[in-house]
Amino acid sequence: MQMTKVSASCYAVLNEKNRVCDANSGLINRGGGVVVDTQSDLAHARRMIELFSTVWPAKARRVVNTHEDGDHVWGNQLFAGAEIIAHRSVPGRMKHVAHPEETRKLLHGVKAAASRSALEALHPGVAAAGLQLAQDYDLDGVELALPTTVFDERLELDLDGLAVHVIYVGPCHQIGDTIVHVPAEGVVFAGDVIFRQCTPMGWVGTFEKWFRCLDMIAGLRPAVIVPGHGPICGVEGVRDMKAYLTYVRDESRKQFDAGRSSLEASKRIEFGPYGAWRAPARLYMNVERAYREFRNESPDAPWDTPATFDAIYEVAKAKRIEVEY
Repeated sequence: MQMTKVSASCYAVLNEKNRVCDANSGLINRGGGVVVDTQSDLAHARRMIELFSTVWPAKARRVVNTHEDGDHVWGNQLFAGAEIIAHRSVPGRMKHVAHPEETRKLLHGVKAAASRSALEALHPGVAAAGLQLAQDYDLDGVELALPTTVFDERLELDLDGLAVHVIYVGPCHQIGDTIVHVPAEGVVFAGDVIFRQCTPMGWVGTFEKWFRCLDMIAGLRPAVIVPGHGPICGVEGVRDMKAYLTYVRDESRKQFDAGRSSLEASKRIEFGPYGAWRAPARLYMNVERAYREFRNESPDAPWDTPATFDAIYEVAKAKRIEVEY
């Protein structure tokens, strides 16, 4: 984990491995301090606070959660007394998708030989994901701390004269997708609507909605974008995300029209220039998402998470690459 200054008032903490749960956080050190996203467990959250304390010695008065996923909210409890801001959908969604108990059980389970062997036989992808997570994360002690302030479309903060715009853009990756824009300093904290140098994952929403969101961010003309995952970028990060999603949707259409399943399609579609991104086999999620649209299914239809992780595992094995999430 490292901290980088990205503008006069803005900082980013980055997790360099850039795999699942390796989320980024931000700090705006004005007006009592605003932290953007709070990391994936208590140890990472404490390290984030330690790094930010070198430039902002007090605990931040506000936190913004860019969406409901656990890797962006599991450090919330360390900000007792702070105003925690998120889109109106996020508190309810957190109880559904970010409750730590299921992941905590997985992390404990893969550490014991008997339960790990049983899981590998039943769901090899889930076991592989759990083993990867256990290398860096420990959810013991994590409790959900829900947002205390919710908004619908837009919330404007005045940080001692510095305007900060909290803007709802979802659903793209998740229902509660939100960006934080600091216009005077040309900074956007993008949450998981932008992945950089790692394969994006979208759980809810449509390709067109994601495209519109990316176009909107480009229209803000940011000098710096802090993505939800991956290194800091500029508008090239927007272009690369849109190009990847366009490529996957177009290739998926060809496979769908040929009558192949989303899993078989994922094994056939070439990674192309995106093969160097982390976790390229997550391609399956984006292909399946495209197939759902082609079948006119609801964009918020639930996922079978174990089956999804198993499919990613199978794609990686078929393409003879490292299994990575």
